[in-house]
Parts: sequence; C-alpha cells; structure tokens
Amino acid sequence: NPGLAPVLDPSRSAGLRDLERTPGERRRLYVSLRYKLALVIGVALCWAGFSLWLALPWIASLGESITVPLAAAVIFGIAIIPGYLNANLIASLLIDRPPPLRFDLELPALTVVIACFNEEATIAETLEYACRQEYPAQLRFLVADDGSSDGTIAVAREWAKRDPRVSVASFSHGGKARTLTRALARVRTSLVATVDADTLLMAGALERIVCRLLISPPDTVAVAGAVFVRNSRRNFLTRAQEWDYFLGIASVKRQQGLFQGTMVAQGAFSVYRVAAVRAAGGWPDRIGEDIVLTWAMMREGGRVGYERTAIA
Repeated sequence: NPGLAPVLDPSRSAGLRDLERTPGERRRLYVSLRYKLALVIGVALCWAGFSLWLALPWIASLGESITVPLAAAVIFGIAIIPGYLNANLIASLLIDRPPPLRFDLELPALTVVIACFNEEATIAETLEYACRQEYPAQLRFLVADDGSSDGTIAVAREWAKRDPRVSVASFSHGGKARTLTRALARVRTSLVATVDADTLLMAGALERIVCRLLISPPDTVAVAGAVFVRNSRRNFLTRAQEWDYFLGIASVKRQQGLFQGTMVAQGAFSVYRVAAVRAAGGWPDRIGEDIVLTWAMMREGGRVGYERTAIA
C-alpha cells in the first residue's frame, strides 16, 4: 500500500528481517493458489497410486485369509490413505514460499488480551515477556480475570502500577470464552491479540504477526502464531507434546497457511481484526472456542493466515 509510511528505524528491524530471509527469496514466477492446490493434490495422488501398485500383492495375499474387499480396506486404512495425507503435507511444505514480511508499514494500535483463571504462578512471567515486546505503535495489555480465587488479580494489578500499558479487568467466573468476549467489549483498537496466561512471547512476535496480517489479502481476518512447548525436555509426555505441536502447528498450519485457510487461529497466540470477531459474536461458550470462532469468521468469507516466525 503506497499510502503507508515507514515508521521503523532500519537498524532496529534489520535483525528481524534477517530471520525472514531465505534462499531464493525473489519470486520469478507467480503461481496462483488454485494451481498450487492442483499440484499438491496431483503429487499426493501419484504417490498413493504408486503405493497401491506396490500393495497389490499384499492385498491379494491377505485377501486369502480375510477376503479381498476387507484386505483392501485394511491396506487403504493403514498405508494408502495416510501415505496420501503425508505426501500432500510434504508437497505443500516444499512449495510454501510466503511473501517476505515487510517492516516499513505503519502498524495499527494493538490490544493484547490475556485471559486467566487462578494463574498466580505464571501471570507475572507472561506479563514480563509481553511487556518486553517492541511494537512500533500504541500497545495495550488487558489482563482479563475469570473470577480467580488466588492471588492472580493482585499480581496483575502490581504490574499495572509499574507499566501504564497494563490494565486489569475482573469478571465473575464463567469460563475462558465468556471472559474473552467480555474483555472484547473493552477493546478500543482495530486489532486484538490473545495470549494464554502461561504463554511467553518471543522477541518480535507481535510485530511479526501483525505484519503478516497487513500484507495478506484484504479479507484476511486473523493470523495464527507459532506456538511451541516450553518444557519439552522435562519428561516423555512433554516430548510427545512437542512433536504433536511440530506436526499440528509448525507443519499443518504452514500447509493451511499456504492456501490462506488456516483452520484454527488458536487462542494461545493469534491476532484478529476486532470487527470480524464482533461480527461473529465473539468467542462462543463451547469446547474449542477458538476453533468455533475461526470457522465462524471463515463462513463469513474471511481468510485466516499463519506466521511461522511469530513465536510463543
């Protein structure tokens, strides 16, 4: 947009730009989403066909014991279909070349809503990391308390005394979705980001996720950030969760972002256009409220993106 004026000191943002550069950053050939999708599906179908050709002897052999139709169903279920999905994902990641982020844009004011319930042990560190963010426009933090019975409110109010950008709103206990929707009524900026009370924003996360929103198609209503497991080396469970996040967020969201249809702008770290969230009625009181909200905005024609370098 030629009407947007530079607002950042180039020396300050040079380090952030370096993180985004990749070999072959210049685009010599533009390929539309329709053709990208056709290419990915074609590659995956070719792989599935090759796999089926290899599996024909196994189907025949297994069919002698359990009948050929049942053998075919088993082989398709454990090999052909998962193979198609994996080939689809890998092909998508190989051709994923998102437009480079721009840091010469005039960023809009942003409110970060931190919903919490009995988070006395984590809210201070979450606010510490959040308040370290360098964001070249007005930035506000709203701690939305869902009727905590511990010292969460006291800790948050201490932070509000030290940093005028932090405010605290306390609501009667009604669940995270209701608390987020109530907090939305107090937001006076055009963009709102949500962060969980145990989420730590890494350097440049807010600036990067908003820049991705601004350079995306105009009907983009939300962008999901990249969320990873902090204590991934603690035990087997956290290591398993790390791989779940690698697959479910770092890989699948990149694939969905390639086609501008990220299926979930997760509440743990995402940015939304306030008008779109209000038009969808806010966060519904459902299990997986962030999923339901994302789908509601997509039903209204909105696109949802993903920024792989906005890390929390």
